[in-house]
Amino acid sequence: MDYTTQMDAARKGIITKELQAVAEKEQMDTARLMQLVAEGKVAIPANKNHKCLDPNGIGSMLKTKINVNLGTSRDCKDLDMELQKVNDAVKMGAESIMDLSSWGDTQKFRRKLTAECPAIIGTVPIYDAVVYYHKALKDITTEEWLKIVEMHAQDGVDFMTIHIGINRATAQRFKKNKRLMNIVSRGGSIIFAWMEMTGKENPYYEHFDEILDICQKYDVTISLGDACRPGCLEDATDVSQIEELVTLGELTRRAWEKNVQVIVEGPGHMPLNQIAANMQIQQSICKGAPFYVLGPLVTDIAPGYDHITAAIGGAIAATYGAAFLCYVTPAEHLRLPDLNDVKEGIIASKIAAHAADIAKGVKGASEWDRQMGMARKKLDWEKTFELSIDPEKARNYRASAKPEKEDTCSMCGNFCAVKNMNRILDGEIVSIFDE
Repeated sequence: MDYTTQMDAARKGIITKELQAVAEKEQMDTARLMQLVAEGKVAIPANKNHKCLDPNGIGSMLKTKINVNLGTSRDCKDLDMELQKVNDAVKMGAESIMDLSSWGDTQKFRRKLTAECPAIIGTVPIYDAVVYYHKALKDITTEEWLKIVEMHAQDGVDFMTIHIGINRATAQRFKKNKRLMNIVSRGGSIIFAWMEMTGKENPYYEHFDEILDICQKYDVTISLGDACRPGCLEDATDVSQIEELVTLGELTRRAWEKNVQVIVEGPGHMPLNQIAANMQIQQSICKGAPFYVLGPLVTDIAPGYDHITAAIGGAIAATYGAAFLCYVTPAEHLRLPDLNDVKEGIIASKIAAHAADIAKGVKGASEWDRQMGMARKKLDWEKTFELSIDPEKARNYRASAKPEKEDTCSMCGNFCAVKNMNRILDGEIVSIFDE
């Protein structure tokens, strides 16, 4: 039986090789996973032209996935460095790579990713249009905006962020309701500026059915971009953000009617006490479509440490319904991240994702922590390193300050509570100072 997309296959009762692989990873019955894909509550981004893909499912009832943003800019053009970031990210377990390149031969880099990288590949065609056409923003035509989407689809991209919700109506609402930081979305600001300069409707909104036809042809998952995501706490959960979310909910249903998989993008910067409500509102308005969040960052005052502020928000967001965490690095708001920044961002996001998976009872999540507890009880340092989310760092920390007694660490030595409790419960004598 033929099918066009993963959603179409699921609705026809076809178990694709991608769905089978995801079911095995998630330890989930294929019939249950098929139902979730058919309903749009799980997306399996899998472009037909991405032949080396190792598929993953994205949905709130699955393991929380993380995305790594990278790519060249005018100030940082080193493609080899970006490829190293890709390789490191995949080795560290990132399920998705998003190429945000805005300088150089972007198509060459994109095609290399879809030819060689097993992770889900995402892009933002809006950025690339500005690079590809080499002309003033206001002179890019509606047809050219659409053409760049098909180019990315042909190149094998599994999902695309397209800022469709910022149409003429939502833009007017934004202008009437002043914000502290206006629009901080790069793609959103570009389309807003284009609409203002040309007086035309957002081409992606106006021609949404054509976008869906492209996505259906190549099985591209559409990631509905949040142009009005808040860029500071003061702008969180305001009229512009909610107005756009309502539009994204409508677009989600239109995409599902054409069997196109959808991910919905969300905030942004947001106080802790607003996160759970935002996740629940999205789940309601977008009928359970997977939610993809940047952070959320729970405070604005930590440049250099925003991987931590994002991990705090991400853990809460994923606990209450987010399915996909976009990593944030220590370089956020400051510069293009280097290799170490990428690593720090990935580790912080993985910790947040795992903490949420434990909280929401994802199958097998808490077993990892139980194994770590057993290793620590036994003072089995090699097993502890093996189970660590960053074994290299854990091993290096211990090696940097070797204890006198190999079975302890330099923090406690013979005062080690674990060691002494093991001994006393085994009927041995505990003597701290004479050993």
